[in-house]
Amino acid sequence: MLGNKITILAQKVRCLIPKIKRRWVLALLTVPLLGVVAAFGIAPYAPSRPVPLRTVIEELPLPPHEPANSIPAEFWREERIQRGDTLGSVLARLTVDESDVRSLLRNIDDLKPLHRLMPGKTVQVITGDSGELLLLRYVMSSGGIFIAQKENGRFKFSEQPLALERLAVTKSARIDTSLFAATDAVNLPDSVAMQIVDIFSSDIDFHRDIRVGDSFSVVYEIYYEAGKPIKTGRVLAAEFVNQGKSHQALYFRDDQGHGGYYTPEGKSLRKAFLRSPLEFSRVTSGFSYSRYHPLLKEWRAHKGIDYAAPIGTRVKATANGTVWFVGKQDGYGNVIILEHQGKYSTVYGHLSGFAAGVRRGLKVKQGNVIGYVGMTGLATGPHLHYEFRVNGVQRNPAQIAVPEGPPITPQLMPAFYAAVEPLISRLALARGTHFAKLD
Repeated sequence: MLGNKITILAQKVRCLIPKIKRRWVLALLTVPLLGVVAAFGIAPYAPSRPVPLRTVIEELPLPPHEPANSIPAEFWREERIQRGDTLGSVLARLTVDESDVRSLLRNIDDLKPLHRLMPGKTVQVITGDSGELLLLRYVMSSGGIFIAQKENGRFKFSEQPLALERLAVTKSARIDTSLFAATDAVNLPDSVAMQIVDIFSSDIDFHRDIRVGDSFSVVYEIYYEAGKPIKTGRVLAAEFVNQGKSHQALYFRDDQGHGGYYTPEGKSLRKAFLRSPLEFSRVTSGFSYSRYHPLLKEWRAHKGIDYAAPIGTRVKATANGTVWFVGKQDGYGNVIILEHQGKYSTVYGHLSGFAAGVRRGLKVKQGNVIGYVGMTGLATGPHLHYEFRVNGVQRNPAQIAVPEGPPITPQLMPAFYAAVEPLISRLALARGTHFAKLD
């Protein structure tokens, strides 16, 4: 049968293909057909053998049943500290058992980290289902954790270091009314705002130079514990655009551990004298050779600058120096006089009081608090009278060129550029984001 089919097929092909190719076509047609026939004859039929089935029943021991109410329940609870809170009031809101609160408060000497609770921080507790206090946890301002844990019915107290995660945060804002209003608008911590003022205080007088339309960008550290912000750290980079002029500051620490703020070119931002001894204030009287004195009722020179500020405002040393005089002196009232680098001296008058430990001969550093604003002596209201003297002669501090700090050395420039390049990029990104918002 198969042979007849092949013969008929070959005859049909012979009519279409020349004689030269007939033999090859016939061979190609025959080989696969024969192969197919051979393939069907290889696998013989092999019936499967039945598999025997066996049923096995085995008893498994179950763990002893324990009623749910016999397992002690523990609950994590947290409460934010409010202004005027005491430890007792916080634990009351956490529904801690009163007997445990009394037992805890008996150890008043061991609870020193909790004597002054900081508003905004939190107290965490572990309690039983009936309110029994098992553990109390409080993150202290120093950065550690205070723990009170109940063991055998009594509380044991310990302080442990925090495992903090450091992150860098970037923010920027435009000044529409005041610097603090701008920082509040972007939720910038006050401590970071004060660092910005301190960093640029040698180049910008934040009492007189700030204008509407000025802007700033800042990169700063925030430390987290268990996903919650614990504290702010150092400003790593900042840019302040004041009256169209950009001022940039980049933090760099050398291999000896000495750190400071520098321009992108490596120049130090720390000058020998700050532009102002107060962080924020308002200038009421500038340096003048002819001013009408409101108390003496006469025209006389005013060879200093008066900064109006509330009584108690902190007064800072504008440069490293030594206390030459501290006490009362004529119309200055309570006054401090500092000597700096031989020929320079500064005067801080009308103080309400002096910082603890300030005495003649004490060495102070730039930025140290030395006293507090008052209105002692010849003063019509609370303000600070500040003088800058060169060889004992009063000079206008706004017109005196003061020496700068040392720049980055050539040997450190490669390390400096490598460290600050990412910070410069972040400032540029923040600046671009800020102007995009304005558009």
